Amino acid sequence: MTDLSLAIRPENPGEADVIEKLHERAFGPGRFARTAFRLREGVPHEEALSFTALVGTLVVGSIRLTRIRIGAADGLLLGPVTVEPAFMGRGIGMALVSRSVEAAREQGHRLVLLVGDEPFYGKVGFRRVPAGRLAMPGPVDPARLLILELQPGAFEGVAGPVAPIA
Repeated sequence: MTDLSLAIRPENPGEADVIEKLHERAFGPGRFARTAFRLREGVPHEEALSFTALVGTLVVGSIRLTRIRIGAADGLLLGPVTVEPAFMGRGIGMALVSRSVEAAREQGHRLVLLVGDEPFYGKVGFRRVPAGRLAMPGPVDPARLLILELQPGAFEGVAGPVAPIA
């Protein structure tokens, strides 16, 4: 069997249908009911911060970031992070997260918010948002609401509702 190496590159605008089908396989129809999806609905993702993972010519992963308002501060919502189910557990998701977070930092963004597993995302510095500090537009398990400061102290004093930026 040939060992195909992983390549991560900026998302190609022509890959939208391929990525949507990947989301469908990975998350199923329930993805539309999730609070994070509500924040992204009808709002374009940041093309400069969205990447795909390829093995050969096959898209096996995707990550997108979307602009949001966190209280009075500008921020980014990370997600969805999607990996083709047959390729899960091989470090593709973490490679995508690391690449997008670094790109956001390089572009001067200050905060990244996500709903996810702290043991996984904590590897790149995400930490739990203190309970009651942010108000999401739907139900979220407070233990899964995570923040990453791309600049030290960027989350100090930030509180309030989380909303999309159109």
